Amino acid sequence: MLRKVLQSPVPQLLFQSLLSARDSSPRCLSSLATTLTTNNAVSYVTLSNPAKRNALSLEMLNQIIENIESVTPVSRCIVIQSTGSVFSSGHDLKELAASSQEMQHTIFNRCNDLMVMIANSPVPVMASVDGFATAAGCQLVAACHMALCSETSKFATPGVNIGLFCSTPGVQLGRAVNRKLAMDMLLTGEPITAAAALNGGLVSRVFPSSEELQSETERLADVIASKSSPVIKLGISNFNRQISKPLVDAADLSSETMVRNLGMSDGKEGLDAFLQKRHPSWDQDK
Repeated sequence: MLRKVLQSPVPQLLFQSLLSARDSSPRCLSSLATTLTTNNAVSYVTLSNPAKRNALSLEMLNQIIENIESVTPVSRCIVIQSTGSVFSSGHDLKELAASSQEMQHTIFNRCNDLMVMIANSPVPVMASVDGFATAAGCQLVAACHMALCSETSKFATPGVNIGLFCSTPGVQLGRAVNRKLAMDMLLTGEPITAAAALNGGLVSRVFPSSEELQSETERLADVIASKSSPVIKLGISNFNRQISKPLVDAADLSSETMVRNLGMSDGKEGLDAFLQKRHPSWDQDK
């Protein structure tokens, strides 16, 4: 089976990232699994275990969740990025193989906790991808409110190649891209390019170089952080609630939200500033 997979169109690096758990490199210390920095109300959660291709081990999942929880009260935008050539290879397969079914349930449930936390976060969460994002790593990208990537980045759900269908990544993937593209990725295991990811809706912007990705990530995060946090929170909540409703119900809910928005302090300030041709002064900045 190994020979068949290696002869498939999936690049060698992609296959190696899937089997990151078989890497004989030394295990990174837990303190190095992620790093957290905050600058101008923007928090950067960096996956910092390139030796393990930033595999989403239980330890890594717990650290990402703890990082997001710790900065949510004080941040206006959260960026998830990585070090190394692989954004994330997905779950740590060695960890899964060595775990009991009870522990396997724990790992997948914890991953679900992270994905739902991101989707429901009142603070915008942006993925900045420079490299491969595979399996649950691709799921992480799909879960974010926005996703930026470099032109050379690739995305895949290659579990089917080793007899492990990417069922949980399919949850977020199937909600981020059209069904045909999702099933294409899930059934073939083949990677898609940054351009295909953009066309399919998996990412929102693509940049020609790593340097431009980094600078634009910082710029866009600062742009989002400059907006009214209460208004952003209200908008995310309404978007998540209305998207699964029938058209009329979604319109009614959103109309109520618009009226609530107009009654908010920052809503009034923003409207006054627009009419008076000046920059608004949000409550958070006073």
